[in-house]
Amino acid sequence: MADKTKLLLIDGNSMAFRAFYALYNQLDKFTNKDGVHTNAVFTFNNMLDSLIDQFQPDNIMVAFDRSGGTFRTKKFSDYKGNRDRAPQELLEQLPLVKTLLDDHGMAHYELQDWEADDIIGTLAKQAEAAGWETTVITGDRDLTQLATDHVTVQVTKKGVKELEAFTPEYLKEKVGVTPKQFIDMKGLMGDTSDNYPGVQGIGPKTALKLLDQFGSIEGLYDNIDDLKKSKMKEKLIAGKDDAFMSKDLATIRQDAPLEIGLDDTKYTGPDMDKLRVFYTDLDMRQALNKLNKQAPAVQPKAHYVVISDANLEQLLAVDEPIAFEIEMLTDNYHTADAIGWFVGTESEVFVSADATLLSLPQVQTWLNARDHITVFDLKRNLVAAKKYDLNLDPVDFDVLLASYLLNPDQNANDLGQIAQDHDYTLEFDEDVYGKGAKLAVPDEEQLFSHFARKAQALLSLRPHLTQDLADHDQSGLFTDMEMPLARVLSAMEEVGITLEAKTLQEMGEQYEQSIKVLQEKIYGQAGLEFNLNSPKQLGEVLFEKLGLPVIKKTKTGYSTSVDVLEQLSHDYPIVKDILDYRAVSKLQSTYVKGLLKAQLPDQKIHTRYLQTLTQTGRLSSVDPNMQNIPARGDGKLIRKAFVPSHEGWQIFSSDYSQIELRVLAHISGDANMQEAFKEDRDIHANTAMKIFGLDSPDQVTPDMRRQAKATNFGIVYGISDFGLAKNIGITRRQAKAFIDGYFEQYPKVHEYMDKMVAQARETGFVETLFHRRRYLDQIHSRNFNLRQFAERTAMNTPIQGSAADIIKVAMIRMQQMLKDQNLQSRMLLQVHDELIFEGPEAEMPILGKLVPKVMDSAVDLDVPLKVESSFGPTWYDAK
Repeated sequence: MADKTKLLLIDGNSMAFRAFYALYNQLDKFTNKDGVHTNAVFTFNNMLDSLIDQFQPDNIMVAFDRSGGTFRTKKFSDYKGNRDRAPQELLEQLPLVKTLLDDHGMAHYELQDWEADDIIGTLAKQAEAAGWETTVITGDRDLTQLATDHVTVQVTKKGVKELEAFTPEYLKEKVGVTPKQFIDMKGLMGDTSDNYPGVQGIGPKTALKLLDQFGSIEGLYDNIDDLKKSKMKEKLIAGKDDAFMSKDLATIRQDAPLEIGLDDTKYTGPDMDKLRVFYTDLDMRQALNKLNKQAPAVQPKAHYVVISDANLEQLLAVDEPIAFEIEMLTDNYHTADAIGWFVGTESEVFVSADATLLSLPQVQTWLNARDHITVFDLKRNLVAAKKYDLNLDPVDFDVLLASYLLNPDQNANDLGQIAQDHDYTLEFDEDVYGKGAKLAVPDEEQLFSHFARKAQALLSLRPHLTQDLADHDQSGLFTDMEMPLARVLSAMEEVGITLEAKTLQEMGEQYEQSIKVLQEKIYGQAGLEFNLNSPKQLGEVLFEKLGLPVIKKTKTGYSTSVDVLEQLSHDYPIVKDILDYRAVSKLQSTYVKGLLKAQLPDQKIHTRYLQTLTQTGRLSSVDPNMQNIPARGDGKLIRKAFVPSHEGWQIFSSDYSQIELRVLAHISGDANMQEAFKEDRDIHANTAMKIFGLDSPDQVTPDMRRQAKATNFGIVYGISDFGLAKNIGITRRQAKAFIDGYFEQYPKVHEYMDKMVAQARETGFVETLFHRRRYLDQIHSRNFNLRQFAERTAMNTPIQGSAADIIKVAMIRMQQMLKDQNLQSRMLLQVHDELIFEGPEAEMPILGKLVPKVMDSAVDLDVPLKVESSFGPTWYDAK
């Protein structure tokens, strides 16, 4: 699988300033024959070389500020008003720096009225949406607000060789805030460098304390009345406008109107001839000497044998364990073409760019006679092999699945990274295949060299991973669950589920008509036409023109979030229509258009299940995400478009009822909870009785049950009183009373929670019933928020993970049962705790007995598992 594109975004102004002042004391020594200063250019050039060596990017963009004001100075005239003008000696070098970038093959960009930060923020967001990995280089910590799981902000400490890498986790640990909260912190405390005020008298410690309590500036001011009377409260009230203005100024925009895109950031490499002229003109003798010594980079060749019809016997003579892989060009192996394959042994690697050779009977017979085959991503290889009628039965080790079980935090599907994580030295070239490296359609020599190193990596890692699995008591989890599940998932994905396009198109036409009717209705009530999808315009219409009561404001104006609109919808018909408009628009864009786009020529949807993504072991669905198809409300009608693939067949659905709560009852050993499940009581009504002190289920009101349900599931996810209060619309004090009452009635649950936290502190991890581990390094963190998150994770991972494991066992056994019973019915989808099948109508009574029996017996718990089943002509009718 091709690795992710690596994008390097450089804060050009920050780097140029750092370069200039690095040799400021030698300013007069760095001039050319014409008297042009070159100290910044010289250092900038060295920095570029260092960054390329460090990060090996595929794409680069250097962003600069454009002279003149920006939209921020228009909002606040004193913004950065205390800064001195850059030295003339630096300003004269900036055009040279940009020429240097051109000659290096690196894109650069600036935009009128916008800052370099906004260019970087916008490109970082675009890159993340494209699945790229982004590194930002800057000397300004304000950019750490851009950090995400796929964007790392490297802040310069000394030159660019000594960098401080800010990820969301590191920012939280070092500063005490999330990337989003970093902006709130700036809003509260202000910034002397950028010259915006914040709240007078509020410093870093107070800002952090307030954010820890309220989450954001909005959360703080929404609850300002709850603060005790104090000077701090007075300062906050007086400085409210400054706080929101400062937060707005501190916020790096990620929607700047760039005239360039990701395609314009491709790093093309240096033009040696142009650089030679450039260095000569500036008398940069050291750089010129370095350039003249450089020879064109040559990839070292790896030993391999290219297989064709002519020398096929050489491959067929191999009689030892092998590594095998079919390489696909893109992630979606259902639509991607194979670009080659390899077979590796301890002493030799055989490679080919001709995937049709895999269809030859003698090759298939030879492969199926192997005792041991090692792969990377079994499911992908199974689907790819199916296109050549190859079954890969002898595959018995998947390096990807093994490494995922050993380290569920590492889910980048990167073989180079896996090798590094396990501290094994493998003889492959990092430039061709390694951490974060990207395999872009190379020539055959590069491709085959890549194959040879990959085969070596797989064979080298297998014995070490096998031993690690045994040491962690996870051999059974790997052999009996994850490996068989990969085969089950590949079969499900290959079958796919039929999408009746006509039904969906008709829904789309109805939605389109509903959208138009709602638009006209809203325009009529508003008295004008406006962009309904613009929160700014909508806010102005509702709260200025129509004078509706303002419930919440944001940094950009009035809040038009769902919770705000829902509060207003009961009294103002226009708001109800706006909510309906949003709901229908989402159905149209996300589901109707999205599913039709994902339908393949066989009229089916072939989703891909990600087996190594989540840290709890739950499966994820992509291309498209079938687990997001609405199960309630009008959106559930989308399921009518999913039908059986044959006339006279039906869709069958079975799902576990409250499986996570049943798992909790088992692993906690709580007698009260177990009794409720054993007697088949309504667990939410039962909890409501306990919390509210009622004598009979008849006394439980729907609202009481709703609150009890939220408490039940909230406990599973380690919810706080603040979170529960927000979820069910009660005060924090009431929520605390609910949680306390819950633990009084289910005391063993509280003991279980404490036990898991203690175990995590002692061992550094927690486990599911099947020994799936989750490591919690932050359980000992000095940072309260990080430590608390780790504690909540320790409580809920065994519950969520065990529930995920149970349905995996059910899927494996169900697939085998369908085969043993010689049924035509087949499993199509897994959606959370639900399994969806299709089969002949005559087999529905058989499935009605068989599926619940298999799912019920997937694991032996102290409480019964409960499975609810039904069937019908569509997925909608079956649920």
